[in-house]
Amino acid sequence: MDDMGEWVNEVRLVGRVSGAGEERELPSGDTVVQLRVVVPRPARAGAAAGTGGGARVDTIDVACWTARTRRSALRLADGATVEVTGALRRRFFRAGPATVSRYEVEASRVAAVRSVRAAAG
Repeated sequence: MDDMGEWVNEVRLVGRVSGAGEERELPSGDTVVQLRVVVPRPARAGAAAGTGGGARVDTIDVACWTARTRRSALRLADGATVEVTGALRRRFFRAGPATVSRYEVEASRVAAVRSVRAAAG
């Protein structure tokens, strides 16, 4: 796979905003808005309804770095349906004496949608 055109890091989420977006200024002077998007998991094939089986949703952290995505994220109300497109990123940071990491979606577009069906079209 030497051709860079074959490599893709694209994410599309359609889900519910969990809590308000949080704006933070970093020591570098950059500003980021962080929000969480909750996306229901489809039922597993063969799983009986109402049985255990762990989480029924995925909660995904989203980072908005551009002025446009920050503004869009800050306008979203808790519980709003949102469509986010972007790329998956792994961030490293210090937590006390340890270096830890987490995955998040770096948003290139954030938009409220009227319903999940509207986003699918």
